Amino acid sequence: MSECVLHVKSVSFTYPESNWYLRDISFEVGPGEILGIIGPNGSGKSTLLKCAAGILDSTSGEVLLGGHDMKHLSRRMIARFLGYLPQNVASVFDYRVEEVVAMGRFAHLSGTGFLRSEDLHIIHRCLKQTETLPYRGRSLSHLSGGERQRVLLASVLAQEPDILLLDEPTTGLDLHHQVVFFKLLRDQALKNMAVVVVTHDLNLAAQFCHWLLLLDNGSMVKQGHINEVISSETLGRIYRQSIWVDRHPINDKPIVLPLVEPPASPGKEERNS
Repeated sequence: MSECVLHVKSVSFTYPESNWYLRDISFEVGPGEILGIIGPNGSGKSTLLKCAAGILDSTSGEVLLGGHDMKHLSRRMIARFLGYLPQNVASVFDYRVEEVVAMGRFAHLSGTGFLRSEDLHIIHRCLKQTETLPYRGRSLSHLSGGERQRVLLASVLAQEPDILLLDEPTTGLDLHHQVVFFKLLRDQALKNMAVVVVTHDLNLAAQFCHWLLLLDNGSMVKQGHINEVISSETLGRIYRQSIWVDRHPINDKPIVLPLVEPPASPGKEERNS
C-alpha cells in the first residue's frame, strides 16, 4: 500500500428512520499529523469517525486508505493499517489485560496464530507506554473505567497501525492520565503515525493537535490550524456560550474558558445566617 493517508471525501450519512444528516464532510490526515474533531453533543463527531473507520457505510462519498477505497479492503487488511478505539467497548468475556493487548496482534499473525517473540515484545512495550504493565495479569472487570481505556489503547497500539482513530479517549481519565494519553498520541505522530481524535476537551485539542475540524448539527463549520478554528466568536456561536480565548503563557497556544459572571457577594446578614 502507498504512503498511508486517510482521505475522507464528501462523506454523508443518515441513520434509518431519522431526519438527522451528516452532510458532505471531507478531510485528509497523513503521517505525523494529529487532527482533532470537536463540536457540541450531537454534532456528528462519532458518526464521522465510524464512517472514517469503515464501521458505518456512508450514504454518499468515499473513504480512501492509502489511495484504496476502504469498501474494497478486507477487515484484516484494514486492521493492519488503521486502528480504531470507540467510546465504549463491551466485552462478553472477562479477559486478562495481557490477553486484551495481545488481540491487537491478530492482523499480523501467521497462519498458525501463535504469538512470536516479536509479538510479545510489542505487547510488553504497549503495556509500558500506556502505564498498564502492572495490571497485565488482572481481569478487565477488576479495573477502573480509566484503566480499561488505557488497556484498550495499548491493544490498538499493538496493531502498529499507520493511522489511529480515537473517539473521546480521555473520558474518565484523571488529569495526569489525560496528559499522558495525549503525549503518547503526540509521540506516535512523531514516529509518522497519523492520528484522528474526537474530543470534548478544547484545551487538550489546542495543546496537542495540529489541525481541527469543527462540526455542528452534522455539518462542518470550520477546518484548519488550531488558531484558525479556536476563536471566541466561532466557539461562542457554536457552543451557545460566551467564550474567552487567551494564549498559554509558555507555548502561546490557545486556552479556552467559558466566560462566566462572578456570583454576587453575599450580604452581611447572609454571611452570618
